[in-house]
Amino acid sequence: MTSRWIAAAIGMAIAVPAAAQADRATMTLAQGWQFQRGGTVDPAAAATAGGAWQPVSVPHTWNRVGYYLPDPQQHRNHADTVDKYQGVGWYRLSFTPDAAFAGRRAWLQFDAASRTAEVWLNGRRLGAHRGGFSRFRLDATDALRAGETNVLLVKVDNSQPEPGSSTADVLPLAGDFFVHGGLYRPVSLIATDPVHIDMMEDGGSGILAATRAITPAGATIDVRVRVRNDRARRQDAVTTVRLLDADGRTVARATRRAGLAGHATAAVAQSLAVADPHLWNGVADPYLHRLVVEVTTPSGAVLDRVEQAFGIRELRADPQRGFLLNGKPLRLHGVGYHQDREGKGWAISDADVEQDVAIMREMGVNTIRLTHYQHGQTIHDLADRYGLIVWDEIPLVSKWTLGNDLVATDALRADARQQLRELILQNANHASVVSWGIANEVDFGKSIPAFITTRDGAAPDPLPLLRELDALAKAEDPSRATALATCCERNIGPTSDVPITAVAADLGGANRYFGWYYGKPADLGPHLDELHAKRPAQPLSVTEYGAGGATTIHTDDPLGGPIDARGHDQPEEFESYIHEQAWATLARKPYLWASWLWNSFDFATTVRREGDAVDINTKGLVTYDRQIRKDAYYFYKANWTETPTVHINGRRYVDRAYRVTDVRVYSNAPRTELSVNGRVVGTMSDCAERICVWRDVALTAGANRVVARGLFAGGAQDDRVDWQLSPDAAQAVRIDSGALVAPQVAGKRFGSDAFFDGGTAGSVNPAAGYGPPPPRKVVTGTAGGVVAETYRQGRFGYRIPLAPGRYALDLTFVEPSLAAGARQFDVTVNGRRVIAALDVAAAAGGPLRAITRRVPVEVGDGVLDVRFVPVKGEAIVSALEISR
Repeated sequence: MTSRWIAAAIGMAIAVPAAAQADRATMTLAQGWQFQRGGTVDPAAAATAGGAWQPVSVPHTWNRVGYYLPDPQQHRNHADTVDKYQGVGWYRLSFTPDAAFAGRRAWLQFDAASRTAEVWLNGRRLGAHRGGFSRFRLDATDALRAGETNVLLVKVDNSQPEPGSSTADVLPLAGDFFVHGGLYRPVSLIATDPVHIDMMEDGGSGILAATRAITPAGATIDVRVRVRNDRARRQDAVTTVRLLDADGRTVARATRRAGLAGHATAAVAQSLAVADPHLWNGVADPYLHRLVVEVTTPSGAVLDRVEQAFGIRELRADPQRGFLLNGKPLRLHGVGYHQDREGKGWAISDADVEQDVAIMREMGVNTIRLTHYQHGQTIHDLADRYGLIVWDEIPLVSKWTLGNDLVATDALRADARQQLRELILQNANHASVVSWGIANEVDFGKSIPAFITTRDGAAPDPLPLLRELDALAKAEDPSRATALATCCERNIGPTSDVPITAVAADLGGANRYFGWYYGKPADLGPHLDELHAKRPAQPLSVTEYGAGGATTIHTDDPLGGPIDARGHDQPEEFESYIHEQAWATLARKPYLWASWLWNSFDFATTVRREGDAVDINTKGLVTYDRQIRKDAYYFYKANWTETPTVHINGRRYVDRAYRVTDVRVYSNAPRTELSVNGRVVGTMSDCAERICVWRDVALTAGANRVVARGLFAGGAQDDRVDWQLSPDAAQAVRIDSGALVAPQVAGKRFGSDAFFDGGTAGSVNPAAGYGPPPPRKVVTGTAGGVVAETYRQGRFGYRIPLAPGRYALDLTFVEPSLAAGARQFDVTVNGRRVIAALDVAAAAGGPLRAITRRVPVEVGDGVLDVRFVPVKGEAIVSALEISR
């Protein structure tokens, strides 16, 4: 950890829209565009070029990716509207700039164009840009015709990088997100005086400001302004920097005169001394000053003027104490964020971003990880305004070579450096930005060969490129730390096959999915302790954790069966379970400087078909269309905010499988009361982790109104759901042993595995994970189909709540693989042995053949206790059906 990071006091700024800046003219180019997919266009004849042009407005993308399978009529994206085209697209626009642009310098500004762009104005090529996430500007002065019709032509290309392709050297090369094509952020034309604050510094404002020191007496702010003279003759100019407080009073001022040679740029450095500054203090007090920079003639005529919001703050990441803001501890907890949404892809509006930030703030986040690429100015501005700490990063994700290359090509290295410079120079003046992320998950090595490489020999080494980027970030912005997110160290592969990349940056970030892709939730704590002990001088954060959550898939017990992290079985309740377990660990690790869950919203990708969606990563706490806040969202709202929160889990699991169920409520109320059908079940006080659970709550046949009431000091707050219990589910209990998600069976209502203790769940067709699935095995001898495919085995039992009376207990058994004689076990009911030394393979005539045994049972005390007791090997059962 560098000393300049630990002790840096940093002043930040927010660029305001150019139209609000004096002495500049801005023309927003949003309407009147035409778009054509593919083909070629002659720039000299762009105005009359034929082809399949269609009218569009900018921001625009042609892609529409990712959809939910249920209820397609409720969504803008479905199978018939998906568009995954990756290739060339053409945009043209006829526009007429007014007289304000005559005799001035003119600049075309593209806030983003994906992945690459080439631009012509009136048939003249202005230039090109490679990289789909950053702002870039082109000098349009000599080609522009003020007061006349101009024709702008833009070629964009979002082709997937492949060896020899047009985008082979443009990051990202890979990643679990879809790279949309198009002019998906605004385009504008800006006019300045020939003497102006530099417009061509990698898309930045031409101004960098950083607070050098904060003491009890005041703050010292260093400001560097790049001033450009595009006249042929020398020009004397005066650069004045003023800092205004929120009431508009000048609290600091500096002026410097410089002679500018013709066609030259000068960096003008000045310092501001601020007495008793009001600090930017995160969400508690996101106070912003205003920084005003003017370039004038010696006589005072204004040549150019830029006004920015500016925050003064001091930050520190301590490897033992976590994050400190202005010298005080601040626990950073937040979310990762992708910029797309259903029906719009990346072509989102400022209002869309504001809505997203409002949803995140409602949940209680105080930090956002902007993944896995440079995001637009709107969210940076909002983060500054609301005091949200931001992790920025470039799109160096998973891969940095193509084909059989063992090192990054010179062109790709240059692209990575360019995108990092643009990220820094365009965002260094934001109070919210805490670090520069130089890579995400480039440490797979050979742990997952099919994902990263098919080589039989050595895997590419990411460290040379990472060290190059780390050095570049420090050179461009010495005031901030570099950061890096890892996936695999001491985790999913042998250490010898996984490069140790965390050492290449100042701040460590761990993407860890214990209980989802690997291991158990309880493994997270020891794993983080191990990483912390290995590098005790490096501040550590958790940059990703979570699980998929399908809002239309449900379970009666998240521990009932194995999760299918690459397939269908991803119930919403399991997502909640993972977050509950993970946060219980993270909240007790004071050395963590931050944690970001994955992810704020579901987002588009083309490497997944899982849960209830196609080409959507469903780890979001809010759906792709922003219409549903999943249960886990309210878990964090209850824990991260003081806003009165009461939320009943499983609200979308309406058709219940069991007459008796646990009711789980997230509540930050001092006391929480539960009632069912008007009858009070009980009251709980100050529930641990804000999780209140009422066990074995009885439902009745038909409709059930469940109400949770939080009793707050300011009054009661209710949450209510309506659950249905079918007559079949009210009369019988049918348990699909070993199943996390119960299948649909004609004429019977099965629930997922529940009421069990002990044993482990399994399936004759386990989840495939990475790679193609093995041939599917079929169980014969039963009409139950997939119910018989799952099982619970070991030494275990079931305690099933039942009303007193006589019942028939039907037990289904399947031997997955063992021969006769390898497995024998007893079955007892309420302490009485009812089946002795059962050998399923012998009784069925071999594996994968189902048998059923019926046992009459009597319940007297409200619980049926069924035990499976090994005699030889492990006991096993596939289903229990209990009926009157």
